[in-house]
Amino acid sequence: MQAWLNRRWYGPEAGACRTLRPLEWLYGAAVRLRRARAPAPSALPAPVIIVGNLTVGGTGKTPLTVWLARQLRQRGLEVGLISRGYGRREGTVRVLDAQADWREVGDEPLILARSSGCPTAVGRDRVAAARAVLSRGARVILSDDGLQHLPLPRACSIVVVDGARGFGNGHLLPGGPLREPLGALAQADALVINGAAEHPSLAAAAASFPPRVVRMDLKPAAAVALGSPERRALEAFRGGPVHAVAGIGHPQRFFRDLRARGLELIEHPFPDHHPLGAQELDFGDDRPVLMTEKDAVKCAPPFDRRLWWVPVEVVLSDADAARLIELSLRTIESFARPPGG
Repeated sequence: MQAWLNRRWYGPEAGACRTLRPLEWLYGAAVRLRRARAPAPSALPAPVIIVGNLTVGGTGKTPLTVWLARQLRQRGLEVGLISRGYGRREGTVRVLDAQADWREVGDEPLILARSSGCPTAVGRDRVAAARAVLSRGARVILSDDGLQHLPLPRACSIVVVDGARGFGNGHLLPGGPLREPLGALAQADALVINGAAEHPSLAAAAASFPPRVVRMDLKPAAAVALGSPERRALEAFRGGPVHAVAGIGHPQRFFRDLRARGLELIEHPFPDHHPLGAQELDFGDDRPVLMTEKDAVKCAPPFDRRLWWVPVEVVLSDADAARLIELSLRTIESFARPPGG
């Protein structure tokens, strides 16, 4: 089913699907009704910067959130991170520690906490999660996702989109990949394109809406052995097939990046947020297994010596990095400035 939808949303068959059109209308009506009935956003004593997307599936927003958190911390700001915690067992707000169980907090929030060093809270109620990190000393809040969480105030919104997939066929779920109409992009402060802007929908979006456009790349770094600090350059895995595992929104991007480093792959794509089990990593041979960080946080000891995870590094031009940092700092300064000051 997912493969069929992806062809309809992004592939050569992309376009309106008559079969799904009634469901798309219903979804659109629900989105409009929810916005019409939404109360005013809650007040918080700190600025909220949302890093989100308009489409379902992976766009690279979590690595960008970590990058931005590090940049702000380097400038002396106390940053707190919030996330819904997709797929977690419990619904109450929880502040994470680095040893948390991903099943209780979600896979992406665990990556946020471990990679940023910032207090990180998860909860379906993002406002309550924000208050939790504020109580831990945060003075700036970064929300990984949350554009569609209307009670959450936002001083700045950054939309991230995959360059190869763009906004797909431009239709709402389930007829297309959009969570809300593309017109919502007009409310964003920046549009970050992950990878080359290959999809034709991106040129139209960049020309039609006011957000500042920034180009980002996610580059795979040296692989890290699970349960060990050992690192190995990706080029060291050349010379024979290796297993590549990806339970993310766009597995083909991970596979493409590994191939670009000269690796021969045996691909194992899984659905996004898939609860990867040890038996699913047993392929009956001794070949190395490379996986994403999102998959690695689901693996428990004892760790097989074949298992490696591949970090990704956010790469921005100096000019684009400066634009995002300036936008964030200006947002924080404007929030702190008293009215009329």
